[in-house]
Amino acid sequence: MQATENDRVMYWGTGRRKSAVARVRLVPGNGQMTINGKPGDLYLQFNPGYLSAAKAPLETLGLESEYDILVNVRGGGLTGQADSIRLGVARALCQLDPENRKPLKVEGYLTRDPRAKERKKYGLHKARKAPQYSKR
Repeated sequence: MQATENDRVMYWGTGRRKSAVARVRLVPGNGQMTINGKPGDLYLQFNPGYLSAAKAPLETLGLESEYDILVNVRGGGLTGQADSIRLGVARALCQLDPENRKPLKVEGYLTRDPRAKERKKYGLHKARKAPQYSKR
């Protein structure tokens, strides 16, 4: 959804992965990423894999130095949060220009990863791990 705050155009996108939920805003700027009020590289613990995953949709379209990314993210670990940010950025870019949808779809950035932790069942130690079986 496009919104204006103090005459600044913002584009919104929500991303989810495992139990992480990221609310992403794209604002015209110089390519800085802020996650929960901290710089993106500091929040993602200077891990280049997480940082590049979060910014991948912008790099695909060549817009990495034109928009600032403002993120509120909750739940999950760093991997799930980075992937949820990537989905939120991709959805916000589709709000920016509907022409962006095709290249992002080809790269797989608009696909929500449905894998999540399976629930524990009664009578088992974990979701599928059963107690040791002994015939006698």
